[in-house]
Amino acid sequence: MSKDIEFLKNEKDRYGKIYIDLTYAIDNISPFIDSKELNNRKYVAKLPILKKYIELIEAAHGELSKKSGFFRLFSDNKYIDLLDTYKRDNMETLAQLENCGRCVYRNCMEDRFDGCLGCKSGSRIVFCDNKKISVRLHDNWLLDLTNDRTGAPDKYNVLATLQDIELDRKYIIIENLITKEKFILHYYPGISEDSYGEITDPEEFDFIVSTYQGLEE
Repeated sequence: MSKDIEFLKNEKDRYGKIYIDLTYAIDNISPFIDSKELNNRKYVAKLPILKKYIELIEAAHGELSKKSGFFRLFSDNKYIDLLDTYKRDNMETLAQLENCGRCVYRNCMEDRFDGCLGCKSGSRIVFCDNKKISVRLHDNWLLDLTNDRTGAPDKYNVLATLQDIELDRKYIIIENLITKEKFILHYYPGISEDSYGEITDPEEFDFIVSTYQGLEE
């Protein structure tokens, strides 16, 4: 099998599964929620981009399959070039759809939590009890914050954000990139700037810690 054929097969297996999972989720929930809410979900609006990418993969695979191994080395494949360009141009969307395929909210018929409205690029909900708490993990979300002890700027990696709908509160778990020290704070998303606050209730703090640690078990 040539490297091009193997690459196309791997791409189709990877993105084909995402497409099937998301279309199944849409079919599963569409009878139970109104069309406006359905169309607000990111994976519904962005799914045509993934569908076209899969069609380009299949076209490129078909074009390569027509050629013998020897002539394949010397012939241009316009579909491969188009595929590369299309993927580069839509890399952020394809990455987000991959997260959507791993997000537990994709099959959720409730709108009590933020769901897609609270989604940042590279995030996905990994746990939701449908009653009180949901947990969202984030990829490559970095924060520049001032260290209260030293007064110096520090960079933090956002590990997770949590939403408690009973208390109507949000939380953020961050890790210092240098010291690896973790912090849990109240999280107040803003239009232009987010803000954070200390958690003073020990029971509230312990609940957030145990919820997050439960994901790692």
